[in-house]
Amino acid sequence: MRTPFYYLLFILLIQNFPANSQSFYFGNDLSYVNEMEDCGVVYKEGNEPKDPYAIFADHGSNLVRLRLWHTPAWYDDLNESSRYSDLADVKRSITRARAAGMDVLLDFHLSDNWADPGKQLVPAAWLPVVDDLPLLQDSLYNYVYSTLAELKAEGLLPELVQIGNETNKGILLSPEDNATYTLEWDRNAALFNTGIRAVRDLEAATGDSIQVVIHAAGPDNADWIFDAFINNGVTDFDIMGISYYWAWHKPTTIDETGTIIRELREQHPGYEVMIMETGYLWTTEANDQANNIISETDPNYDPVSPESQKAWLIDLTQSVLENGGLGVIYWEPAWVSSSCSTQWGQGSHQEHATFFDFDYNLLENGGIAWMEYPYVGLTDVRETGNEATDISVSVDSLERRIRVNYRGLEAGVARVRLSSNDGRMLFQQEFRPQTGEGRYQLSLPAINLSTGIYRVTVYQGSKLIKTVSLVWK
Repeated sequence: MRTPFYYLLFILLIQNFPANSQSFYFGNDLSYVNEMEDCGVVYKEGNEPKDPYAIFADHGSNLVRLRLWHTPAWYDDLNESSRYSDLADVKRSITRARAAGMDVLLDFHLSDNWADPGKQLVPAAWLPVVDDLPLLQDSLYNYVYSTLAELKAEGLLPELVQIGNETNKGILLSPEDNATYTLEWDRNAALFNTGIRAVRDLEAATGDSIQVVIHAAGPDNADWIFDAFINNGVTDFDIMGISYYWAWHKPTTIDETGTIIRELREQHPGYEVMIMETGYLWTTEANDQANNIISETDPNYDPVSPESQKAWLIDLTQSVLENGGLGVIYWEPAWVSSSCSTQWGQGSHQEHATFFDFDYNLLENGGIAWMEYPYVGLTDVRETGNEATDISVSVDSLERRIRVNYRGLEAGVARVRLSSNDGRMLFQQEFRPQTGEGRYQLSLPAINLSTGIYRVTVYQGSKLIKTVSLVWK
């Protein structure tokens, strides 16, 4: 006879959390995955082929970041002339993220090529109007709005949108202005507000909610950059995003980065703070002819190994959590070596800092485990502010099923997720809530659960409605 399990032993007291609190994002930038697979890469876990999006979701990832270039025509001279990180490629990636149950952050680089603190070059299509601010604003508005509208029409609207990438200087610059450090705030603020207005107008037209991110590189630069944005009238955004890599931002430590996050939140109430990009080595070896871009390690985490990569990420994430940060995104953990070439060499410039070995097999004790660590202070509980929403959980000992009882959910598609207590998703399914006056029930299979604490989470769109914890025996 099977051992019966007990009824719900405790429910997280969600009234102890503010209505506008936010679940923590464990994110990964997977922009290169489609290209890698087209170049012959087969990702594996336990030496068995596995969809990389499923690998990340199964290890606790709840957010995928994807870059979008305007017209990356330079790809036409590489490999099979296929383009990536254009809108068609982004649609492929969002579809995969959705199938794996993860939210999406769409990163508008606002360029045809890489945008970063030293490069903010206007797309070639807009070069004729680069010095005509009203026309440039019109081009920017139409681009952001039409892109999001097209994604909405195909059921692929992202939960978060990033206006620009590592925008430590002015955006949409001419080649001449891009060659130097150029930051004219009248122009820069007008362009950022135009891009943000396009997002807000799309929200108004569709009824969807999108969080807007502004992204700066380097913790030590964050205070004056975001001060400048806000003091120059760029205020209608939600998240202050920061890049933090030891290789480029040393000697700023993990603890100091956490302090900067706390100070930003204290100085600018109402804005969240998030690590938009980070990365760390698991080896100093190379697997191809492309020079690796991260070359230095934090001396507190030597020697270099998969375990030290994991430890560095865990300590960074704990510091972000303790100081009220919204999440951490790892940059390109799947950009492994392949037979294809970049603009600078054959292979990858990041294979030594991915979560995979040189045979494309997941490093089980490497960086990917940062998302499954039992962090102090981590909670995944919040309400949408709808007081009519009522969700509870019960169990059926005969059928070995979990019953999710609900009332007050809005019409439309909802998701229910069963996770282990460390955040690892076990399964997820979509459902369309019944919206009458009564209470309704959803049944989840739980045949293979072992003794432990589990979490049942209900989402609608990007909103996390409620998480209930239970003990299974």
